[in-house]
Amino acid sequence: MVTNFSDDVISGVTRHMNGDHMADNLLIARAFGHPGATSSTMVGVTGASGRWLVTDAEGEHELTVEWPGGPITERPEIRREVVALYTAACAKLGVPARDEHGAQPQSDAADASVDAPAAAPEDRPFSVVIRESSWSDHSDSEGATFMEDIMRGKGSLQDYIDLVAQHYFMYEALEAAADQVAADPRFAGFHSPSLVRLPALEADLVHLIGADWREQIVAVPATLEYAARMREVAAEGWAAGVVAHHYTRYLGDLSGGQYIAKRVAKQHDLPSAGIAFYDFSELGDLAEFKNQYRAALDVLGEQLDEAERARMLDEVRAAYAFNTAVFRDLGQAKLAVA
Repeated sequence: MVTNFSDDVISGVTRHMNGDHMADNLLIARAFGHPGATSSTMVGVTGASGRWLVTDAEGEHELTVEWPGGPITERPEIRREVVALYTAACAKLGVPARDEHGAQPQSDAADASVDAPAAAPEDRPFSVVIRESSWSDHSDSEGATFMEDIMRGKGSLQDYIDLVAQHYFMYEALEAAADQVAADPRFAGFHSPSLVRLPALEADLVHLIGADWREQIVAVPATLEYAARMREVAAEGWAAGVVAHHYTRYLGDLSGGQYIAKRVAKQHDLPSAGIAFYDFSELGDLAEFKNQYRAALDVLGEQLDEAERARMLDEVRAAYAFNTAVFRDLGQAKLAVA
């Protein structure tokens, strides 16, 4: 019997892959079925395989690739098998594999342990340490696969509207938090004015709901807790804690979020006003911006002592947990009205 992972696990893995490993998704797509792929987004995970939506010159395709090591049943095994797929894809395409994955030679990649020895955190760039921290376990849930349905084009327009509404409450808190620590030199390299999302969210909500959108949207419990935590961190004046939330939200929007925008715009025939939240054209080259952002994370890591680095990593994990809890609440709310 194929193991079906919880919505929390699926959203955690896909958000990580689409936020930090889009190039790896593309390598996997090109190596395992679509050599002309121009984009690839991970949309699902089961105990038997990973699933990607791939675009090439012929259109859009769903790609399912079985795990090299065979069926899996536990959350930590997913990372091992993704690493094995990445390593095998590199071997097939003649591309050198990165060591930061803990990737093994193809001959023993399927047997690589998720706990295999790696460089000590203090020997790696802080951006890499943060990236890898998002592989931490997420709790099980009974929620539907809310975010996976949107990414696969199976969600309704109302699902997307509900997601946009939660984004409004999140970014209202996040951007207020950014303003509170803006004078802290450690935060200076992170928050460009072009990142601000509230005006775009307001425009989207006017288009999607109407002028009275403020009276119609409601935050789910997890969103309220998420926003409260961001306000708490900002009230403390903890710049590194604000960066933890800033990183998990904005880099996801700049990566996997770009695919979501394309998907929902096509599925629901939305103009730019309906997906303005995902339009970061004022930033210029998004790949270059993300590289600069990660460089700023490395600088921040050098300024923090060991205890503060550990505390920030815990906050990154908390931010991911809040995010997946929001998806769970949205899925449960959808089931309640079905």
